[in-house]
Amino acid sequence: MDENDIIERRACISGVGQSDIGRRLFRDPFELTLDGCLAAIEHAGLTTDDIDGVSTYPGPMGTPAGFSGAGAYDVMDALRLKCGWYGSGLETSGQLGSVVNACLAVASGLANHVLCFRSVYEGSAQGEKGRAAVMPGGGGGGGGGFKASGFMEWNLPFAAPSAAIWIAMFAQRHFHQYGTTREQLAWIALNARRNAVLNPKAIYRDPMSMDDYMAARMISSPFCLYDCDIPCDGATAVIVSRRDRAKDLRNPALRVEAVGTRIDGRPSWDQFDDLSTMTNRAAGQQLWERTEYKPADVQMAQLYDGFSWITMSWLEALGLCGIGESGPFIEGGTRIARDGQLPLNTHGGQLSAGRLHGYGFLHEGATQMWGQAGERQIATPPEVGVIAAGGGNTCGCLLLVRE
Repeated sequence: MDENDIIERRACISGVGQSDIGRRLFRDPFELTLDGCLAAIEHAGLTTDDIDGVSTYPGPMGTPAGFSGAGAYDVMDALRLKCGWYGSGLETSGQLGSVVNACLAVASGLANHVLCFRSVYEGSAQGEKGRAAVMPGGGGGGGGGFKASGFMEWNLPFAAPSAAIWIAMFAQRHFHQYGTTREQLAWIALNARRNAVLNPKAIYRDPMSMDDYMAARMISSPFCLYDCDIPCDGATAVIVSRRDRAKDLRNPALRVEAVGTRIDGRPSWDQFDDLSTMTNRAAGQQLWERTEYKPADVQMAQLYDGFSWITMSWLEALGLCGIGESGPFIEGGTRIARDGQLPLNTHGGQLSAGRLHGYGFLHEGATQMWGQAGERQIATPPEVGVIAAGGGNTCGCLLLVRE
C-alpha cells in the first residue's frame, strides 16, 4: 500500500487528560467532563482557541443511567469552541471509533486539533443498589418502564440483559475449543491488580492473590466478580492533532501509524459465526494490513477488559499470540508483566482502575509512551504501542509510534 494511502498517519496524539476518578464521586458529570477536557488541552500545550474539532462516544444518552456524562454540543458550548468539524455517536468501531473519526477529520483538513472525550458516572448512577439498578429490566433508574427493542427483545425474557452473560458464552466456547482454564483467565485480573496497586487513580489497589480470585462469587460462568469491570465516575480526554501542526507542542507526537475498524460476520453480540472470537478478528487483521510493522514490534499493549476474556481475544486478534493460545501466553503472568515481554494494561485496566472504556486505555498508552506514568512506568518508555477497545460487535484498534 502506498504511504499516501495511509491517511491516519497524518494524525497524532498530542495530549491527554483526566478528571478525578472514583467509585462514586457524586459530582456533576458535566463538571468532570470539562475537567478532563481542559486537562488534555493544557497537557498538549494548547488553548481552547486552538481547538477546532470535537469528537465523542456515545453522545448524550439518558439511558442507561450514567453511561454518558456529556455530548459534543455541551462541550462546544461550555468552552466556546469554534469547530470546523465535530461528531458523536453510538454505532461506531468501539469507543475508539470516535478517535479514529477525529484522525480522519484532521487528515482531511477539516480540523487541526480535535478534542476527543468520554465521560461516565455509572458508579454514582447506581448508588448503593448495585449494577442491576442501571440495567434494562433491572427495575432501577436505567430499567424502570423499559420497553425491550432490538436484540433485547430476545434476551430480556431469559433474564439476560447483561453483557456478562453474552461474553461468557464466547469465553465458554474458547474454553471448550482450546482447553483454556480459569487459572489462565485469572492472570488478566491478577496482572491488572498488581499494576493498579501503583496507580493512584485506580479504584481497587489492594493486592489480590490467586486464592482471592478463586474465592470470589461467580457472576456468569466462567466469569467471577473479578472478571468484570468496575463502574465508576470520571472523564478522559485526548487531543488528536495534524502531525504538521504538532511539531512545536509540549509532547513528542505519537503518530497514528495504522487503525483497524473492519467488521465481518454478523454485527451481533450473540449471533456471530464463531463464538471463540469476535469482530476484533477483522479489525486486527486490517490494522496489520496498513503498516510495515509486525506484532513482534509491539512493546506495550493496552487491551480492553470489560470482561477478562475480551483481553485474551484481543491478544489473538492482533496476532500478539497464536489463535487459541492466549491462555498459555498469559499463564503465570510473566509475559504480560510491566517488565515482561509484552507489558499489558499497565494502569490496572477496567478490572481494577475503573470502567472508563477505550479512552482509559488510550490515556494510559500515551502516558507510558511519553514516560509520564510515575511508579507504574515501564522502565524503557515504549516506542510502539497498540491500543484496542470494544467487544462483541464494536471493536477498533490503533497502532501508535512515538516520533
